[in-house]
Amino acid sequence: MRVIAGKFRSRTLRSLKGNELRPTSDRLRETLFNILGPTVEGAAFFDLYAGTGAVGIEALSRGAHAVYFVESSPRAAALIRENLRSLGITEGFEIHEREANRELRLLDSQAVACDFVFLDPPYRMSGAYEETLGYLSQSRLLRPESAVIAEHDRKFDPGDRHGALERFRLLQQGDAALSFYRRKA
Repeated sequence: MRVIAGKFRSRTLRSLKGNELRPTSDRLRETLFNILGPTVEGAAFFDLYAGTGAVGIEALSRGAHAVYFVESSPRAAALIRENLRSLGITEGFEIHEREANRELRLLDSQAVACDFVFLDPPYRMSGAYEETLGYLSQSRLLRPESAVIAEHDRKFDPGDRHGALERFRLLQQGDAALSFYRRKA
């Protein structure tokens, strides 16, 4: 696994052994960031269910101003810290070791807002999509132009609408898919 582009291009990232994590593939991350393009530069980015931190690190590499890594597993959070340290990244991020929906409530109460939210819960946690997308749809965490991107199994459909969030794009690649949501105007 490696950083695809930007300041840390081609640098490797570590993962945990075994099946504890299912990192977003290099190819899917490349596709995601090609779609987001230059809008990532200067953006605030939430990486929920962050795992290795690869998506948030890619955002930092491409110029994101701030990345909030949210990961409940202490081993995975330690891995994110290790990956950031190995790249020499010392600022522009926060790591929150907490269950994603609890952390979103805390960030919402602190009036934190973001440009992008990426969520990639373990595929077996299908209810996490509805809960997280539902909360985001009515929170103050999203700006009017914010995009929420959910990675999911190609065979699972997280739904076209969650409250005020409406899917505007579905991209399938291999066994995975990305659903892009925005608040309905």
